[in-house]
Parts: sequence; C-alpha cells; structure tokens
Amino acid sequence: MLTDYPELVAFLPCESPKEWVQWALENENLLLIDHAHCEKKAASTAMNLMYRYVDRENLLHKMSQLAREELLHFEQVLKIMRNRGVEYGHLEASRYASGLRQHIRTHEPAKLIDTLIIGAFVEARSCERFAVLIPHLDDEVAKFYKSLLKSEARHFEDYLSLAEEYAGEPIDERVQFFREIERQLITEPDVEFRVHSGPPKAA
Repeated sequence: MLTDYPELVAFLPCESPKEWVQWALENENLLLIDHAHCEKKAASTAMNLMYRYVDRENLLHKMSQLAREELLHFEQVLKIMRNRGVEYGHLEASRYASGLRQHIRTHEPAKLIDTLIIGAFVEARSCERFAVLIPHLDDEVAKFYKSLLKSEARHFEDYLSLAEEYAGEPIDERVQFFREIERQLITEPDVEFRVHSGPPKAA
C-alpha cells in the first residue's frame, strides 16, 4: 500500500518498529480512542494556522479543506467506537508532537516553516502507521484505515508544499533536522501506547 506513495516513504526516516505494531494490536480500543484525538488535534492545528496567517491565501485554502477532512475522520472514528461500545475519553498526549514542536523557531517566517514541516511529518507518519496496521486489523477498521491513506498522503504533500512555497529558499536542511528528531521519537521506547508512540519499554 505504501508503495503507492514513494515520496512519503522517502520522507520518513524509518519504518514503524514491529514491536509498536504488536502493541497496537494488543490495545485496539486505545488505538481508536487516540486516533480520534489525533484527528481532532489535526483539525485544530489547521484552524490555528488559518487564524494566525490570514494573509497566506494558499494556506487558507488548503488548511480549510484539511480541517474539514480531519473532522470528518474524527466523526468516522467515533462511529466505529460507538458500534463497538468503546467510550471516548480524555488521554494524555504522547511525547511525539511536543518532541517535534519544542524545536520550532520563534521568529517568522521560520516559525511557520517549521510548523508546516512538522505537520508534514505528523501526516506522513499517520499514513505509514495506518498502512502497516491494515493487514492485521478486522475488516471494518482495515477498510476504514485504507480509505484514509490517500487523504493523509495528500495532507503530507500539502504541508510540505506550503513549507517550500513560503520559505523562499531550500528547506532540505530543516527537513533533515526534524527527520532525525522524528526517528528518535519513533524508535525510542514509550511507557504508554499511542498512535505516534515508540515501541513499548521493556518491563
């Protein structure tokens, strides 16, 4: 499935650890709950960018579309959860997003560029994780995750193209900087399972 998105695969620094995949399958309810949170956060991120950068026409257009799609995905996850009797509740966020965002530069346009690059990594990793889980999931969730791949890959492309557009200069060095941080966050062990956690910490 990921072979249909070679640019996305090349963008990510590594594959998800097999230990994380097994962890996800052992915590499918938690996977769905955190997935719902991720979709809601993704919509919120897009909306925040729209409020902060009102003079960026292409950003406004793409983030508006992205926010609508993420909220639709949020509703779709909730429907699956409701059908399975899984209750949606509060979860502490994983260290993934905060681990990336703590390196955002504070001056503009660097702040915008870093935020967009991080958005590209979040969407690309989400797409990759859905893809590696699909062969192991039941038909309902597998079909749903397969339906998400195209939009998640497009969101990755939108974030990256906006970063390139507004940087006005090559962003390769900055992408490589965040790629190394993303690799660490994905491969280093975590205590709690999340959609974007690392593998489980050994007992």
